[in-house]
Amino acid sequence: MTRRGDTLLFDAPPTVAAWAAAGGKKESEGPLASAFDFVTQDAAFGEQGCENWEQAESLLQRKAVELCLRKADIPRSKVDIAFAGDLQAQCTASNYTLRTLATPFAGLYGACSTMTEALCLGAAFAAAGLGRQILAMTSSHFCAAERQFRTPLEYGAKRTPTAQWTATAAGCCLLQPQGEGVGIAAAAFGRVQDYQVKDINNMGAAMAPAAASTLLHYFKDTNTEPQEFDCIYTGDLGQTGSQLLRELLAAEGLLVRNHVDCGCILFDPNEQRVKSGGSGPGCCAAVLCGHILPRLRRGSQKRVLFVATGALMSQTTFLQKESIPAVAHLVELRAPQKGDRT
Repeated sequence: MTRRGDTLLFDAPPTVAAWAAAGGKKESEGPLASAFDFVTQDAAFGEQGCENWEQAESLLQRKAVELCLRKADIPRSKVDIAFAGDLQAQCTASNYTLRTLATPFAGLYGACSTMTEALCLGAAFAAAGLGRQILAMTSSHFCAAERQFRTPLEYGAKRTPTAQWTATAAGCCLLQPQGEGVGIAAAAFGRVQDYQVKDINNMGAAMAPAAASTLLHYFKDTNTEPQEFDCIYTGDLGQTGSQLLRELLAAEGLLVRNHVDCGCILFDPNEQRVKSGGSGPGCCAAVLCGHILPRLRRGSQKRVLFVATGALMSQTTFLQKESIPAVAHLVELRAPQKGDRT
């Protein structure tokens, strides 16, 4: 493992050996419905004994973890460490999940960038020989997020065209130092960007500069260009943020024609009334585990960038009229070598 600029390059790439995605009712009605390993029609999980939205999100995250470990045939006792986080205050959903799993735990808060933050840290741990079975996971829940960051659902607030729909979803990946699976060739930690956006209903505008910054640093560090990749996935800029990202990169002389945003493909914007698209840590995590990683495993894509962005405000700073800083982290994912594909 070597460092070049903001980027960690892995000589022997760690692998994503197994993964799983879990989602709610709205996610089960979208274009990627068949990609989920588990979906529920009851986002409250009332029949499972959950008494509030926070408990329900934790249970959804736990479903993704259990399915991921089952696929890998790895007992939870063999997990060396779990990197996890979510949108709730003090990462409550992840705390409750890890309370049940009882594995070593490092809590993360990168907002919607949490999945790539977990993958970056997990890959670095694996490459350094600090763990053999490492979990990277995150989740979000529409009802819990709306209550915390915007208004209670009972208020019935009108959504603006730039607003995004927080996914009720979770994703979990099992990382290993080597072996079969999708390779993590490189990881880049982003720098916080703040373009003085203050509209909590326009997260795409706040996060697009962070995605552009991380991509530009990565291309410089690795001496690569956008067209060298089958796809550049971001999560979750939505339609508004995606357009801004392309404009920011074009201003730097980069015309990106292979960009797909996870928030634009999880839901059908014409049929599901999600305004600018999906959002939340669980959105890009579910798209990664249900759509991107399977495509790489099959070999329909060989080399992609996965860039998740996070808006780093809190309910307090929003009320204080602070601007919304953002960060984006990146991993380069590669298809298994021929003969190693599972």
